[in-house]
Amino acid sequence: QVQLVESGGGRVQAGGSPRLSCAASGRTFSNVAMGWFRQAPGKEREVVAAITWNGGTTYYGDSVKGRFTISRDNANNTVYLQMNSLKPEDTAVYYCAIQTYYRGRHSYTLREKYDYWGQGTQVTVSS
Repeated sequence: QVQLVESGGGRVQAGGSPRLSCAASGRTFSNVAMGWFRQAPGKEREVVAAITWNGGTTYYGDSVKGRFTISRDNANNTVYLQMNSLKPEDTAVYYCAIQTYYRGRHSYTLREKYDYWGQGTQVTVSS
């Protein structure tokens, strides 16, 4: 019912500042929240950042807090992730996801509470 398409990934130098975009289309219904997650080889998928649509609150994973910024464009159902001061350990496939209904307090910060996922975009940080 919902399709998410990420863009903006690629190979970047350490310290770079790319911006990822994710556009949601289809039956978005009530867009409760959108988030960015990442998964490196051999590791679990982890939350990077998330943002609620109605409340405008945000959450950042400890590893990116202070470096990344999540923002939204409600009119276009689009979420962005501005990535600054990239480090090699930021290398991963970055996924965006949407939560279409309330799943509990603080659920927008939890990977398992999201309903639809994009295909992911690879971000490779080289030194």
